[in-house]
Amino acid sequence: MQLKMFGDQRRVDFVSNGVWALKFYTDEEYRKFVTQFHDCLFENVYGMQATEENKVKVYGKEFIGWIKPEIADDTMWEDAVDGDSPAAATTPVRLNQDLLEEFEEAANGGIQSLTLGALENSFLVNDLGVQVYRNYSKGIHGKGACVKFDSKSGSSGTKSTPKKSMLMRAETNMMLMSPLNEGKPHSTGIQQLDIETGKIVTEWKFEKDGTEITMRDITNDSKGSQLDPSESTFLGLDDSRLCQWDMRDRKGIVQNIVKGGESPVLQWSQGHQFSRGTKFQCFATTGDGSIVVGSLDGKIRLYSRSSMRQAKTAFPGLGSPITHVDVTYDGKWVLGTTDTYLILICTLFTDKDGRTKTGFGGRMGNKISAPRLLKLTPVDSHWAGANNKFHGGHFSWVTEKGKPERHLVATVGKFSVIWDFQQVKNSAHECYRNQQGLKSCYCYKIVLKDESIVESRFMHDNYAVSDSPEAPLVVATPMKVSSISLSNKRLHG
Repeated sequence: MQLKMFGDQRRVDFVSNGVWALKFYTDEEYRKFVTQFHDCLFENVYGMQATEENKVKVYGKEFIGWIKPEIADDTMWEDAVDGDSPAAATTPVRLNQDLLEEFEEAANGGIQSLTLGALENSFLVNDLGVQVYRNYSKGIHGKGACVKFDSKSGSSGTKSTPKKSMLMRAETNMMLMSPLNEGKPHSTGIQQLDIETGKIVTEWKFEKDGTEITMRDITNDSKGSQLDPSESTFLGLDDSRLCQWDMRDRKGIVQNIVKGGESPVLQWSQGHQFSRGTKFQCFATTGDGSIVVGSLDGKIRLYSRSSMRQAKTAFPGLGSPITHVDVTYDGKWVLGTTDTYLILICTLFTDKDGRTKTGFGGRMGNKISAPRLLKLTPVDSHWAGANNKFHGGHFSWVTEKGKPERHLVATVGKFSVIWDFQQVKNSAHECYRNQQGLKSCYCYKIVLKDESIVESRFMHDNYAVSDSPEAPLVVATPMKVSSISLSNKRLHG
């Protein structure tokens, strides 16, 4: 249920075939309702009574702060806020003078995915092929070039429109992954597109120990490795597999497709096949190659670059599947997307020697910060539509140590929703006053389009200009692509 609580007004707003408000006469009645609501929510999700014992059983002793946020150690959140953090505002607003739509272009239709480049070009994948766009400081512009899919380019042909695309080798190559069956992401291989020649140069198969296997997702080894001209490895994820694939053969020579022959096999470089049901859904990498994985049961696991066998840290689920995950370049913050909210997790902790580390490098112990939730207000949730779900939550894009991510963006229906990262981290932010339970932020900007949005992403920090706090936001719908710049004003809700 989409619900927002106003402790200072003893009021609760919620969505149910419209937007409704409950008003309580006394603070005692209000607090009693909130407590009972959270207890019922726990029982609905986990199928057991909301006793202290059962909560510890579900979350674990290390995550006591997730059960009782009021006693959680918020020190790391406080340390993360800059001194010039903006004053809080409380009302979400639509596109206005703080968000400037630079240009909008008609696409060739059927857009399936948006792949932004950090160098000269970005790409839209649709039913016909890959549309090439030029990157500018005010957004992306179509070049009028299209690399069309040719079913005769490879040994097996394209089964369906690729749903996943990934740039490699200084953005001169693109990996395209098409699902075997409509509605399911799993694939038995990928196609390697040479962007300069416009041809599929190789069709790779996923195999382990001579047996064909599937992957549901692929990503670069690290957040900036697509800029490496010699990149020959990438990561793969399936329901119970996490691994690294190598495009070189065992002698270190890059394999090429043989006309009329069988597809070459990717080498399983390292990884692990888990015996129990991990139900992996999505993953992302940090600047140093650490890995965060989101699961169907809502858990978020952190793996170091050196070991994919066992997670260094596993955050418990809150009852909703994680459909997308992102992480900051430095690995200090993780953003998980669920159907109805985003969850922001701080991975920082202080070890027994007093050193500050991230959960990618060691066990976090019992001083783990409580997460924060990013939600729509009941009114905006109602306007977004009951069947529309959050998807594709991302941080703004940096690939340089020491540069901060400034914003978060996610898509729901016809909305692109933008949060100010500093504002979300600020514990004194007005949104959090008089809240019970996990802190929830409702302050954001909305970009409204006239059709459902496929994806919203910030361009690389290379394209942030001096009079703007952020690189342009690119919003792709099935028929159009828009570039939106943020003014130099702080992003208030």
